[in-house]
Amino acid sequence: MRLLLVEDDALLASGLRVALRRAHYTVEHVCDGASAVAALRDNAFDIAVLDLGLPELDGTRVLEQVRAAGNGLPVLILSARDAMRDRVQSLDLGADDYLVKPFELDELLARLRVLMRRHGGRPVNRIERGALVLEVDSLRASWHGQPVELQRLEFMLLKQLAEQPQRVFNRAQLEETLYGWGEGVESNTIDVHVHHLRKKLAPAAIKTVRGVGYRLGDVNA
Repeated sequence: MRLLLVEDDALLASGLRVALRRAHYTVEHVCDGASAVAALRDNAFDIAVLDLGLPELDGTRVLEQVRAAGNGLPVLILSARDAMRDRVQSLDLGADDYLVKPFELDELLARLRVLMRRHGGRPVNRIERGALVLEVDSLRASWHGQPVELQRLEFMLLKQLAEQPQRVFNRAQLEETLYGWGEGVESNTIDVHVHHLRKKLAPAAIKTVRGVGYRLGDVNA
């Protein structure tokens, strides 16, 4: 699930990125309101966590512009503003939930799960493609009924391919899913992950489409 984190506190944002990625979100982070509006305009996200006290453009203005553009993605406000008027204003402008800082991480994650269920975006917990079975919540995989030990990024890459088995993903699309924006990634990183997955499953399990990228291969062999 792609999540946009809009937070100008660098230390808090760093901790949230780690925690949210461990909870299986693909997290993109921006630190000001103008960048948030641009990110939501140009990219498809499943949910957003939005601070209110942002530089350049206040979070309430971001929310106004997002809703005015017809974007209905779930938005959770995460703010130190604890006055009732701020909560009411944000909800009236189209926020789906409001959590006051400081907060407990478990509560934030629970509220995000509720929002995804409410908006019909609850992720599928089990993916079955022929001999391949992925248990999304637990990051467990099996091949022909036998458990396969996968690293987190290997699992995420395989899940991306298994969710849309006929689609060919190029390296840039796979890198964005695994690492997010602006993170340094070696040019052969995706190839290395694919190599490891083929060794753990079967060479034909992931198909190379020359000049384009990869898609799920023969999972019935």
